[in-house]
Amino acid sequence: MKTRELLLALLVPLTWALGFTVAKAALDEFPPLLLMSMRFFIAGLILVWFVPIPRHCLKDLFWISLVGSTVQYGLTFTGLSMIDASLGGIIVQLEVPFSVLLAVIVFRERPGLLRIIGMTVSFIGIALIAGKPSLSGQLEGILLTASGALVWAIGQIMYKRISSQIDGLTGIAWIGVIAAPQMLIGSMIFETGQVDALMNASWVGWASVVYLGLIMTVVGYGIWFTVLARNPVSHVMPVLLVLPVFTVLFSVLLLGERPSLEVLLGGVTILAGVSLIVFSKSNTRPT
Repeated sequence: MKTRELLLALLVPLTWALGFTVAKAALDEFPPLLLMSMRFFIAGLILVWFVPIPRHCLKDLFWISLVGSTVQYGLTFTGLSMIDASLGGIIVQLEVPFSVLLAVIVFRERPGLLRIIGMTVSFIGIALIAGKPSLSGQLEGILLTASGALVWAIGQIMYKRISSQIDGLTGIAWIGVIAAPQMLIGSMIFETGQVDALMNASWVGWASVVYLGLIMTVVGYGIWFTVLARNPVSHVMPVLLVLPVFTVLFSVLLLGERPSLEVLLGGVTILAGVSLIVFSKSNTRPT
């Protein structure tokens, strides 16, 4: 990978990590599903004009949006509202071992010894974090965020089945268009206080919504798929390993969080497991 493209690729975990921290602040003002609905409305409305209508797979995209976006973000960001952003940024790394595990089950892929060790090490890391006594009150949030990582992996497996029929940017655009109303309906069913949240949100809350929709989703994924199209997946994917590092850094600087030594140890353990998976040969993580 050229130096220019490497620097461009590093902008992706940077924007996503900042978005994770921004979302934590926004969750103080908006219910999780309502926040995600506004995020995807913005992303979908911006991107949909520049991509074709994927008529041949709209039905598939509906179910992918429901599972991989609506349910997944509902779980992940409801969990994030209950725990620190730094902890959440670490737990979502379980998306990688979950993706590999599901690929083994669904596509009969052979993960190899390194990936098996990596998955085991990652799950040991989450066990270390969840077993910390001082985090017992956050266990529900940890489980919801981890469940979101699992559902994200399921969504990626679903998307993998149609990935040869649709390019990445078109997929993101139409998932945004379809998922946004799904999330809004979900918010109306499962959440309360939406009108008060919209009426009383501060500039910080609205700025967070714009950042999540415009920068984290449109710009972040736009850069990601651009770099991914020009370079082998195995060369690009390791860049995401700095995502939890940036997330912890932003949560400390912007939110004043102070992750404990045990949480950092568990995070390093998860990251070590993810590294084994990413750097093993013939990387098969869905993108």
